[in-house]
Amino acid sequence: MPLKSLLVLGLLASASVLAADTAKAPAAPVPLLWKVSDKDNAVYLLGSFHLLRPGDYPLSSDADAAFADAERVLFELSPEEMRSPALPQLMAQAAIRTDGKTLQQDLDAETWARFEAWGRTNQATLQQMGLSPQMLTVFEPWFIAVTISIVEMTKQGLDPKLGLDNHFMDQALAAGKPTGGLERAQEQIAVLDGMDATEQRQFLAESLQEAEKGAAETQRLHAAWRRGDAEELWNGMVADMRTQYPRLYQRINVDRNDAWVPKIRRILDQPGDDDALVVVGALHLLGDDGVVEKLRARGYQVERICSACKAGTR
Repeated sequence: MPLKSLLVLGLLASASVLAADTAKAPAAPVPLLWKVSDKDNAVYLLGSFHLLRPGDYPLSSDADAAFADAERVLFELSPEEMRSPALPQLMAQAAIRTDGKTLQQDLDAETWARFEAWGRTNQATLQQMGLSPQMLTVFEPWFIAVTISIVEMTKQGLDPKLGLDNHFMDQALAAGKPTGGLERAQEQIAVLDGMDATEQRQFLAESLQEAEKGAAETQRLHAAWRRGDAEELWNGMVADMRTQYPRLYQRINVDRNDAWVPKIRRILDQPGDDDALVVVGALHLLGDDGVVEKLRARGYQVERICSACKAGTR
């Protein structure tokens, strides 16, 4: 299972997605949306892809209704941090090599050759981003892998401005609804920077291989998201990560979910009937390690909100 496909479900920093064939797609994506309730208020949990295309809109009436019902909206990162020009700088600072080795020394010969070939092919795109293949070599492999994914997504016409997170950030701003983040940017960056050397080299090698193969894997991932197919996303992708990359899965998913659940519980347990919408990467809502099941296990009422599911149109 490519690490890029797993990170896209769980991290804003490295998120990517390719739109499926919209000619056969439903009029709107079937949302991965759950309502978690106690006796007086509710939290809606919406699984996001962080970069989308125009064909992924309009959203379903279920997603729009959840937003309308919520008095505030929370994201992985607050809009202020997510949209801060300092965020790319923080990532770059965390990724600068400090081990005294060159990137070529750090990689096997095959991966280095693939990186050089990718750099030659994408030099013009890198220049538009203010980068060059030579500049990338001063960074650790995880940062280069993220950059490769971003470049490939850009070539596929993907736009972070159209991502589900950005959509609801704009909607909340227009409606005057308070917003916030479940974690800080430094915490999210630390997940990537916390990869050990072997994981980083694997991430880079797989990013290069995915770039060579094209968009088939991310297309499959996106199609499952559009269908709202939680079972396919879990069984076909996320479950593999738990087996193949257990340490990375623990950092990307379990540890962050465990940190978020108490913050969501505080919203539910506070007096009053104010509701909230929480928009996070879909990975965090799936399976027995997901936020949905962790809240169910704590006694809250949980239901999937899916009009298309009830109508039998997915």
